Parts: sequence; C-alpha cells; structure tokens
Amino acid sequence: MTRALIIGSGIAGPVLAVALKKVGIDAVIYERGSRDDDRRGAWISFQANGMDALRAVGLAEPIEDIGYPVDDIGFVNGKGRSLGRLPMAARRPDGQTSVMMPRVDLYNALADQATERGVAVEYGKEFVSADYTTDGVRARFADGSTAEGDFLVGADGIHSRVRTAIDPEAAPPRYVPVLNTGGYIPGLTVDAPDREFVMQFGTRAFFAWMNTPDGGTVWFSNPPMKDEPAKGVLSGMSDEDWRGWLRELMAGDAGPAEVILDRAPAPLTGWTTYDMPVVKNWHDARGRMVLIGDAAHATAPSAGQGAAMSLEDAVILTQCLRDCPDTTSAFETFVSLRRERVEKIVEHGRRGSAQKAAGPIGRVIRDLMLPLIFRRAARDDGRSMMWLQGHHIDFEQPVVPVTPVLQK
Repeated sequence: MTRALIIGSGIAGPVLAVALKKVGIDAVIYERGSRDDDRRGAWISFQANGMDALRAVGLAEPIEDIGYPVDDIGFVNGKGRSLGRLPMAARRPDGQTSVMMPRVDLYNALADQATERGVAVEYGKEFVSADYTTDGVRARFADGSTAEGDFLVGADGIHSRVRTAIDPEAAPPRYVPVLNTGGYIPGLTVDAPDREFVMQFGTRAFFAWMNTPDGGTVWFSNPPMKDEPAKGVLSGMSDEDWRGWLRELMAGDAGPAEVILDRAPAPLTGWTTYDMPVVKNWHDARGRMVLIGDAAHATAPSAGQGAAMSLEDAVILTQCLRDCPDTTSAFETFVSLRRERVEKIVEHGRRGSAQKAAGPIGRVIRDLMLPLIFRRAARDDGRSMMWLQGHHIDFEQPVVPVTPVLQK
C-alpha cells in the first residue's frame, strides 16, 4: 500500500489522512506538539465551503454541532453609525451556513475523527528535514528519529519547514500590519442582533462582537501595528498591558468594547498575523513532497478562509492522487486546480486587513465608500461572494490529470 507522511495535525492533516484512507493510501501524521496543546486563536469563522469539503469525505456531521450559526455581519464605524450589513456567507443552494466555533474544538474533533478511523498520529515529532530514498522520501525529526514513505505532505502551517525543504529559497511569510486578540466571555450579553457579528471599524482599532445562544459573547480585536514586532515583544506584554492598550485604542468609540475588556477572562494575549501571497513551488521536482493549507497559501484572518481553504486542499489533493498516474502528475494537477483560487482569496484577505489599519484620511474614504459597497452586495443577497463560500466539491467526480512541467 502507498504510504504518506503528513507533517502537522492541525486542521488539514487529519482530514487529508482520512480522505487518503478512502482511496487506499495509508497515512501517518507527525505532530510536533502534544494532543492537549492549547491552540492559539480562540475562535474562528468556519465558512460554508469548509463544511462542504468535510461533507465530501464524510466528516461534516461530527463538526456541525460545534459552535454557533451566524447569519449576518453588521458593520459600524467608531461613532456607532451603521456602514451596512451583509450575509455571513453566500446563500448556497444546499443551505449550508457559516458558523463561529472555538478553534480548539475543531482541532480536537478532527483529530478524534481521524483516530476513530484508524489514522496513526505520532506526537512530539518536530520535523527537521527530508531526504530522498530509492523510491520515496525520509523525514527526519528533532528527536533523532526518522520515518519513510512514498511521499510527504507539509500541512505544517505558515512557518512550514516542509516548504523550506522543498525550496530553501522560498519567500518568508508576509507580515500583515494588524495583530489579533480575542476570546469568549461566558455570562455576558452585549448589544447585538441575534446571529449577527457586529464588526466595528473603530477610530484607532478594529473591534468585533457577537452574542452566543448560551448567554455569552465572542469577541476579537485587530490593533494596528505597522512594523512587525521583534521576537518576545508580544509575549512580554502582561494581561494588564494588553487591556490598557486596547482600552486606549477604543476610548471614545461607541459600543461595548469597554465592558468586554473589563469582563474578558485573563490572561489576555495577542499575536501577529501573516499571509503568503505567492509560494512559487508547492511541490518538489521528484514528486515526493507537497504543501497544503497555510504552508502553501496562508491568508490574513480577515478573509475567514484559512480553515476552509486547507480543507478544500486536503480533499482535492486526495482526488488528484486517486486519479493521476503518479505523484508528480498528481501534485502538478493539484496546483493547477488550486493556485488561482487560493491566491485570489489571499489578496481578498489582504485588502480586508488594509481597511482595518486605515489612517485618518483612509478612514474617511472608507466610511464613505463602504456603505455603497455593502448596499450593492446586499442587493444580490450574497451572490457576489458565491465564488468564495459557494465552492463545492464532488468527491466522486474524477479529476483530469495535467502534464507535469519541470520546476526551475
């Protein structure tokens, strides 16, 4: 049986392993952390196209009860004036909506599903490098151990070491000039319509909130930071530092930011955000290593598509491996099917982040233009976003192999 080595047990890794088993390919996942690691990034917007990808390989049902459905996004400015309202997702024919869910719950649910289906996961395996064997690839780990397989998949995130193994000259991630912080507050209800995420383009920072059916509040903020902070700067900030800075940024703006920051559980922390606009080589010339998910095309969080794109990758890569004559052809076909779409989404996310970090003049222009844009988008009931969230995968539909080209 063909054997795949999957580096990374985040979102894409377990789904890829399950999908590969469906087509007769054995897979082992190698994860540098532990099963109980705290996954940074409290909540995510899990878009409808991500659930579609899970449904394609029979994994949607266990995930559908996680989190809370969101119908709309309401936009306001720092004064609380409405800038418009949009559907959270395109109105898909199948009725699938987008949901807000704790990232850790999604990770754990996918890991559980993989384990239940017989997928082996080895924790504490930090990938260091890879070399070729006579008919495959060998992964080397920081603990001195190795593993051999027919091919290796880098599902190891935006700071992927597999990407470097494929191309030592690969461009590094691009810093997005806003930070990320947020969480969930039990027992707090704020002023917001039911099933609507209110997003505020504040005077000095972006802030968002949504009530949950259990009587809590999900929130996040994107404080601007023009230059990438040096290593240790953010981790060196205390809970008091974060609260004080966010209060200062939101001072004078309408909305519940003050009470949210007062009630948010400690410790409050934040992290940098990055994207990957173009990764030249998603796979090696020999057809032994390939990238999926954030390792190949990370988008800024404003797109809300990181998880969904990774899941689409996992399913479509499996189709390519099933239907192509060899791994080189499969990887080239995979890239041909995915590159244009994901790079468009990365750019979409970049534009959204730029609006969050607008300066004084940019804010005025933004607040004048966004109502026009939102009204136009609202009139089509989300159809203009169908390219993004309406993506559908028919797993049984064969893919047509492309002719491999020699990478330079």
